[in-house]
Order: sequence, then structure tokens, then C-alpha cells
Amino acid sequence: MRRTKGRPQPFGAAAEGNRANFVLQVPAGKTCELLLYRKGGAEPECRFDLPEEEGIGEVRFLGLEEIEAEQYEYSYLVGGKPYIDPYVRELSGRKTFGKRGDEKTHPVRGRLVSADYDWEGDRRLHIPWNEVIAYSLHVRGFTKHSSSRAAHKGTYLGVTEKIPYLRELGVNQIQCMPVYEFDECAKAKINYWGYGPAYYFAPKEAYAAGDSAVTELKDMIKACHRAGIEVVLEMPFTEGVPIQLVLECLRFYMLEYHVDGFVVNPYCVSWDALKSDPFLKDIKLMQKDDAFQNVMRRFLKGDENMVNDVIWALRRNSAADGKCNYITTHTGFTLWDLVSYDSKHNEANGENNTDGPDYNYSWNCGAEGPSRKKAVNALRKDQVRNAFLLLLSAQGTPCLLAGDEFYNSQKGNNNAYCQDNETGWVDWTKLKTDDSLFRYVKALIAFRKDHPCLHRAEELKGLDRTACGVPDVSYHSEDAWQVRSEVSSRQLGVLYSGAGAGGTECFIAYNMHWLPHSFALPSPGKDKEWALLSDAEHPMPQTRPATEEQKKMEVAARSITVLVSVKKENRKKRRQDKS
Repeated sequence: MRRTKGRPQPFGAAAEGNRANFVLQVPAGKTCELLLYRKGGAEPECRFDLPEEEGIGEVRFLGLEEIEAEQYEYSYLVGGKPYIDPYVRELSGRKTFGKRGDEKTHPVRGRLVSADYDWEGDRRLHIPWNEVIAYSLHVRGFTKHSSSRAAHKGTYLGVTEKIPYLRELGVNQIQCMPVYEFDECAKAKINYWGYGPAYYFAPKEAYAAGDSAVTELKDMIKACHRAGIEVVLEMPFTEGVPIQLVLECLRFYMLEYHVDGFVVNPYCVSWDALKSDPFLKDIKLMQKDDAFQNVMRRFLKGDENMVNDVIWALRRNSAADGKCNYITTHTGFTLWDLVSYDSKHNEANGENNTDGPDYNYSWNCGAEGPSRKKAVNALRKDQVRNAFLLLLSAQGTPCLLAGDEFYNSQKGNNNAYCQDNETGWVDWTKLKTDDSLFRYVKALIAFRKDHPCLHRAEELKGLDRTACGVPDVSYHSEDAWQVRSEVSSRQLGVLYSGAGAGGTECFIAYNMHWLPHSFALPSPGKDKEWALLSDAEHPMPQTRPATEEQKKMEVAARSITVLVSVKKENRKKRRQDKS
């Protein structure tokens, strides 16, 4: 190989054909040496000085020609001490998750990654915010459990194997917990989730079934795009990470990996800086916010004085601030645990149950943890269905937690950050023994997609924007056009107008009280009547024949009833058919 001057940008090591370029920031006054190793080699095959006087500011760089880039690994000596490139694009030496390798026999080093990859015409999907049904997962935990039946458990390929399942469910975006190279063995407990310091530009080697994490992550993203599924990466970073690195990292994954969006931590990264970056203008930038979660959890369990907050949560638009709607996420109980535990049970984490959020707004429905009581389990299942209806009938972008659609449990652990085991992994067993909830959620997602009034592109204003005589959204209770928002009220009726959004109206009556309540039915519009889609006795979303025209409707305790508008002539035709 032959040394050349090289280019001062971009940072990191980039390989193109038989040429490689190396760029590193080095503090003034310190020596810097590049070490090149043949793959698997114990000693460096070549060494190259990067003199300070040949750099620009604190940036050192050099180029190499006539090099078989993919046959080499690299590291640096900075000030005489080993140093891994923070912009490294792939690491070797961390193949086995949760097990630190022998630094002498297989030290952690950077790999030289070729930019060559056949995307076969792939492009980011740009699904509108209001049409997204998101699904949050952990790449390892999603398929690591034996019940997943994935051939490549706990890997990018494992996620790819589950694409047909995700399509059947109806989701069109996956949000992946950190897939970059974090050191899960840096502390006494396994860092299963992956938050903390990391080599952010390198996909995690331990999540690859084969030899190349770079290729497998790209393969996964390409396969998802072919199936109409966006891929969003959680990139929380850590406090103190330079904004320059953050911006370069997000641009890198957007351009190099065709990633559709990012979930970032606005407390660690300037949200204004991200939103103003010209490269990130057409990508989805998201931030976690538990406001929707807390409101809906409290409403679900029957807390008082929640109606006005629920009205806000149901109409909030995610596109404005990048905040998706979720009732459950990786912190703070799975959905089944939310209705099965009053308190967290994190003893297995080894912190005397002091870790994890104390306030979860959960309710165990009458028994703490697993129960044999039929009434308790029946109520829990009803509450789970209610939670999904609250989530999927709200205007903002909904995000499901992987496994919630088949009662996945973490045994009451609401902070499984160190549980790289069957507690933290998704257990698919219940999907095989009882797929009723899966079918329910699948039908709910399809219902949401089929009714544009439930996911408008613009924020609802409560105004008659189409001069149809009815506002885009209105609120009701025992009396039409009036809301009972006093402290004791736990019920709300919401009418979504179909004018300008497909023509079909939806009326949803939420009753989270432990007593039944009667709701006034507003008019569905001229020449239309209400048809029952779902209620406590018929939870599966499926339109049933309209009943005789009525002004009132009783909604059972702790239940949600959904009505859709249909043309009146349908009823006349049914009468003719009967006669």
C-alpha cells in the first residue's frame, strides 16, 4: 500500500475501492499513530504517523492507496495510548453479547468498511405522520426468546424474519432501541437496553448473525422498506456529546443506511439545532414524552378529574413536535403488567427495588400479579382492549410496545434495563395459545386506517371547516354537545366528523367509570344513522347492522363503545329484504 496526503473530511475511516482515508481529532501536542492489522492478526502489519504539523487545527488525516481495505482492521495510538476512533463505522471484538472478549487474543478494533452496497433502488418511505402506526422493539429482545421461532434469534436478521408478522398486524414503522456499539459489559450489570456512551456510527456487531453488522442492518432496512415499513432508530446519545458529532451521526445514518427517522433525547441534544439542520428537514425527528401516557393511564384506571386532559390527549397532533403517543414503552410496565400490578417488582435488578419509576398509574384489577380468578383476568383483558382503543382512536401518531398485542409480561419489572433474559425478551408463547388480542389489535389498526377522521393530517380545531354544519371534532356526554368535566366525571363522548376526510363519521363513547352511563347520541348527519362497531359485549371491531334510530345509548362500566355512520337506505333495504 502507498501513503498519500488524504482529505480532512469526513471524520472516521472511509474506504472506496482500493483507497482508504483516515481522519481523527487529536489534542494539540499529542502524538498520533495509525495501526493497521490484517483481520485476526495479533500484531500491526503497518504503522503510520500522523504528524501535528501536517494536520489542520486538531484534525489529523492521511490516505492510503492500493489497499485491500476490507482485509484490514485499525486502531490508533494517541499520546502513546491505545485509542478507538469515535467515528468508527464497524467494530470487531464484540461479537458475543454480554461477554467481554479476551483483549489479548481478540482486541476491540475498527474495521475498514467499504461504501459499496447494492440498495436496489431503495429509498426512504416518507410515510405521513398521520398515517404511521409505530411499533417499538429491542432488536435482540424481539426474537431472542425460544418461542419466537426465528432462525436467527436476537439479530437484525431475526427482525427481518418477523416482517410478515408486522405486516399482518398492520404496523408501518418500527422504532428500534439503540443498535449502535454500546459496551454492555462496562459496568457490573449488563446494559441490555444500550443507553450510555457508545461508538454511535457503528452498528452493533453482536446483533449480526453473520460477519457484517453493516450489511445486515442495511439488509434489514431494505427489507422493511420493501414491505412498506419505516425504520426509526433511537439515538439518545449521552449528555456532553458535541452537537457536531450528533448532527454528523444522524446525517450518516440517514444517507448511508436510509434510516427514516430518529428518536432523540432533547435533554442531551438541542432540539432547535436538530430541527434547523438542512439535511434533517425531510426526516422524522422524534422525542419521548410521557404526557399522553400518564393521562391515558390515569383515565384507564378511573382517576377523577381527567376529562379535560383526555380531550387534549385525543386531539394532539404528533407532526408538530415529534411526540408519538404511547401508553407503554420500555420503561414503566408492559401493558399486561400495567393492569396486573399496583407496584413495581424490580428485585431481580439487584437494587432493592429502588430503581425504575415509582408512579406508574397502574391498577392490578383486584389482585397483585398472576391470578387464577376469572373475574380478575376478564377485567384485565377488558382494560387491555380499552388501552388499545384509547391509543388507536387518538389523533397523534400511535406507538405500540412489542409484545403488548399478545399480553407479554415482564413479571412486574418496570425497568428491565439489565435483564438480558426471559424477563426482558418478548415471550411469544401467549400468541400461540391465545391470539384473540392480536386479532383485536389487528382489526383496530385496520379500522383506524379505514377511517381518516381518526388520523387527520391537520390538527383538529373544533371548527366547522367545510361548512357542513358540524365541527371537525365535538365532545358530548349524557347530553349532546355538552361535556361533563367536573371532578367526578370519568366519561366522554367524542364525535369525529367525516366531512373533508372520507365522509364517514365516528362517535366514540369512553366510560372509565365503574358504573354504566347513558350517552346522548349526536346526529351522524343527513341521511345517515349510527352502526355499532365495538362495545363491551362485542369487542372485536366489526360493523353490525344499525339499530332503530335512538337518542340515547348506555355504555357499560369500564368500556368503550364505537359507532360509525352508515347510509339510511341500508336500513330501508334490510326492511324490504325481511318483508
